[in-house]
Amino acid sequence: MLQLNVKNETSRLRAVVLGSAVHNGPTPTIEEAYDPKSLEHIKAGTYPLEKDMVAEMDAFNAVFQKYDVTVYRPEMIENYNQIFARDIGFVIDDVFVKSNILPDRERELDAIQYVIDQIDPLKVVRPPEEVHIEGGDVMLWNDHIFIGTYKGSDYKDYITARTNMHGVNYIKSLFPNKIVKEFDLVKSKLEARDNALHLDCCFQPVGKNKGIIYKRGFREEADYLYLVKLFGKENLFHIERNEMYNMFSNVFSIDENVVVSEKNFTRLNNWLRENGFTVEEIPYAEISKQEGLLRCSTLPLIRD
Repeated sequence: MLQLNVKNETSRLRAVVLGSAVHNGPTPTIEEAYDPKSLEHIKAGTYPLEKDMVAEMDAFNAVFQKYDVTVYRPEMIENYNQIFARDIGFVIDDVFVKSNILPDRERELDAIQYVIDQIDPLKVVRPPEEVHIEGGDVMLWNDHIFIGTYKGSDYKDYITARTNMHGVNYIKSLFPNKIVKEFDLVKSKLEARDNALHLDCCFQPVGKNKGIIYKRGFREEADYLYLVKLFGKENLFHIERNEMYNMFSNVFSIDENVVVSEKNFTRLNNWLRENGFTVEEIPYAEISKQEGLLRCSTLPLIRD
């Protein structure tokens, strides 16, 4: 049996599900685009090719092998995007939560059923139908659970609005001893530079007390200030609009002092090194064209 344990974003990683770009399928049509960034690249003819995305994920997997992390990959589904494992489920403490994702992505959960079968069935939960929640919006910080949501009355009109207040309240009921704090995120169907698809698109902790943040990703300044007060402004790396678009906050921690980052994130990577981090740089710019990056591609199962 897998003894799940995830309490934060940065403790030493032992086991993870890493998505796959193999048999990714043809470039989607404009009508099939889930997010404004993919839409932009479909229209421009610059949507990423399978071979390039496979190479990028191989580079990510190689870093996991270097650090002796057990890696699970989804079973193959022909002509199907299985890159973003974070969307389909997440672990809090020792509980695996199956996301209520967009209906046509349900098969992605089936593709990791062999992993779920290794977990105590009493520790696997599926929220009720009205609960929308995805792993990219759920961020653990020891006694805190941060959750990205969208509180606009037009929630149902936004395919980019992935986690609702039912989702927030569900997690509160599941983990009554945690401090569950929701953040109202800025959404756009048309402009990727103004769309925080998930919380990890505008914020993520690194190390023991630091974080990467995009102030304008939050609809309410009070939400941004909550994190500033919790972490301290001097411990936060503030990213700009274009850096958010390139997904600077969507790095991934293997340990408290080891961060996997995109090789072109020069300003961020220099700051991380200046603050004592080992930065494992890999190419991931093609995958980022689908408005997801390193954290989105992973589903951590066990951390120390």
